[in-house]
Amino acid sequence: MTSSGNPAIEVRGLAKRFGPVRAVGGVDFDIREGELFGFLGPNGAGKTTTINLLVGLARSDEGTVRIAGIDCTRRPKAAQHLVGVVPDESNLYPELTGYENLCFCAALYGMGRHDRRVRARELLDRFGLAKAGDRRFGGYSRGMKRACTIAAGIVHRPKILFLDEPTTGLDVAAARQIRALIADLKRTGTTIFLTTHYIEEAERLCGRVAFIVAGRIVRTDTVRNLMQPVEGRHVVEFTVNGPAESVMKDLQSAFRDLEAEPLGDDRIRFSSARPVRIGLLVRFLEDRGLEVGEARKVRPTLEEVFVEVTGIEASAMQRDKEKTGAGP
Repeated sequence: MTSSGNPAIEVRGLAKRFGPVRAVGGVDFDIREGELFGFLGPNGAGKTTTINLLVGLARSDEGTVRIAGIDCTRRPKAAQHLVGVVPDESNLYPELTGYENLCFCAALYGMGRHDRRVRARELLDRFGLAKAGDRRFGGYSRGMKRACTIAAGIVHRPKILFLDEPTTGLDVAAARQIRALIADLKRTGTTIFLTTHYIEEAERLCGRVAFIVAGRIVRTDTVRNLMQPVEGRHVVEFTVNGPAESVMKDLQSAFRDLEAEPLGDDRIRFSSARPVRIGLLVRFLEDRGLEVGEARKVRPTLEEVFVEVTGIEASAMQRDKEKTGAGP
């Protein structure tokens, strides 16, 4: 299902400080009904604080928030029945079963006993948890816990879903499953606000993305528009058996139409507006004592755009991944 032109979320001048720290610095954005909107930035950029301000878990210092046309600035809980929230850490009870957790969450939203029991079983089946539904939540794997937490966030069929770092810390298979569930929710018309520091995740899932750094949005656009500057570029990565840095000056002098960038000690990335002459580069490197073990073409990604717009190197985002888990 495609997004409509009607705004589901409207944010103007939203700001929040914690003492001397500016967590969110006057951000503006709109999210349309049925849209999957990504908030992309490193850890500490202000992503979780923004969600907390939008759903009424924190009060803003400045700015306005409207959800489905409801002014939530003075009444933060006024649109609570319309939204579901999946925090970055599970808020379910480890001593309860998955089924009991879902029933409990449904009861909090005023669902009757029969309806919440039916809805809980429906979600357990939809999220691949039917066989685990009567097991204690505390014994679930990380991927199962994440799936059940998302199910709890939509138990009351909200029109708008806030997902905070949904795949952080998951292994590749579990992350893939969660992304498939998110894409399915989008297809059924749910408006989704997704925060992530996984650039690949934003590129795969989102229609539009906002880059947020140090509490400020530095760019908002569709993934397609963001990718346009790099889509025509040709990129090749070489793996070499020696220090890549040692040949960078020679490369830049000999191949002025190429951008060469060392990636660690044993890799070099070449980028050009024209096709890269791989054979010529291999001979050049081998003449200087570097044996080329592999040369592979690389599809330009949103990562390049993010680095160019924000000035944050991909290596910094990679360190965030390593701190928090495997990621996508």
